[in-house]
Amino acid sequence: MSFNFILLFSMTVFIASIIPGPSMLLALTHGMHFGVKRTIASAIGNVTVTMIQASISIAGLGAVLMASETMFQVIKWAGALYLIYMGVNLIRTSKTSLSPIDLNHLENWKSLRKMYMQGALVTAGNPKAIIFFTAIFPQFVDPNSTYFIQFFILLSICAFIAFTCFMIYAIAGSRIVSLFSGSSVGKYIKRFIGGTFIGAGIGLAVSNK
Repeated sequence: MSFNFILLFSMTVFIASIIPGPSMLLALTHGMHFGVKRTIASAIGNVTVTMIQASISIAGLGAVLMASETMFQVIKWAGALYLIYMGVNLIRTSKTSLSPIDLNHLENWKSLRKMYMQGALVTAGNPKAIIFFTAIFPQFVDPNSTYFIQFFILLSICAFIAFTCFMIYAIAGSRIVSLFSGSSVGKYIKRFIGGTFIGAGIGLAVSNK
């Protein structure tokens, strides 16, 4: 696997990952509510499921999912409903101030677990990621080289990029708070993001394979 191939693969995954989507919206929201450091928990949840999805694709099970209409639709609808739920919840709480939440030690650990699960569930609710990995991995694997080493390199790159993109949005969220904390603009930002979550959920639900 040449350096040029690795660079091209990295650019492809980065572009696909940095484009605003449900996971990046979650990163933005968590960055606003919990700050950059605590949002690392959400990023780890995102990376965990991303690695599972990529591994499924490498193992060839991604082709099974692509062929199974029922399984695909179940995952897709579950993800869509969860996104809509998060959007509605965000709009309902839009009247609260736009500032990081202060938690005690016990509440902080509970919050981190919840954030991790939200990051994992939002990522898992998008079965198209598996299709993406199933389509892209064969393009960058050299059949004449050791598969294990190549897959390890590709998975490591995916993990690093997923974490980096997530944290970029988390930092952006924290910057939004610093600019609009205490301002009435904050509630409109939360409503906009909540509406975007709902739109993403509806878009996922009505989209074709």
